[in-house]
Amino acid sequence: MKKQLTFLFLLYITFTTVIQAQNKTSWKGKKCAVVLTYDDGLNTHVNRVIPALDSLGLKGTFYISDYFGGLQAQIPKWRVAAAKGHELANHTINHPCTGSLPGREFVKPDADLNNYSIRRMTDEIRTMNTLLYAIDGKVKRTFAYPCGDTKINNTPYLDGLKDAFIGARGVSPAMPTIDKIDLYNINCYMVNGQTGEELINLVKQAEAKQGLLVFLFHGVGGEHSLNVSLSAHHQLLQYLKKREKDLWVAPMLEVAEFAKEQQKKL
Repeated sequence: MKKQLTFLFLLYITFTTVIQAQNKTSWKGKKCAVVLTYDDGLNTHVNRVIPALDSLGLKGTFYISDYFGGLQAQIPKWRVAAAKGHELANHTINHPCTGSLPGREFVKPDADLNNYSIRRMTDEIRTMNTLLYAIDGKVKRTFAYPCGDTKINNTPYLDGLKDAFIGARGVSPAMPTIDKIDLYNINCYMVNGQTGEELINLVKQAEAKQGLLVFLFHGVGGEHSLNVSLSAHHQLLQYLKKREKDLWVAPMLEVAEFAKEQQKKL
């Protein structure tokens, strides 16, 4: 009986140690991971968001496109942002979406995925990678699906480009643990009108679940129909900074690389 109790005790200690080790390594010793992503390469990103992040030592991921024709003028600021550790990521050049879906009246025929071939899409994405390389000199990238559309005529268009990207962000909301992350359709929460308290509450939920929380911002203080106020955005950043001992806030590329390595060990 004594031997059995000793064995059970040792088994319990081993199990507890393994669980504790997993908890410590899941997110580099932090309770959850948070990624701040900003879509479309808006002027408010280079003029307002990046200075706000820099003031707190936080890093963001910027999914850049050039559908509005403003990228050339922004390049000097993007180059500085990349040098400071922000991620410049691929969001295609023309931001093509499926125009036949409800609420897609904004999609012009030239940028309608219904009028794209897989070859045209992959060429556009590779060209954007080349442009980003000319800005920051980096070869590792992540991708974000414009409008969350992943297919052309029911064919996943990124299948032939997975070697070009560590991961790709979708638009479906969830807070997956490392083992549940789909690296080529990473979940996120779209921000549109939430208060600072509501954004912080999402962080608290991710911490409780020990999951990955990805924020998807467009306008910050204006410039897009999907928008969050400067004060709400600032409140979120302040909270993340205050909780940096418990929260891992990092660019998508860094988090995706880490998740990929962890999944290999599972």
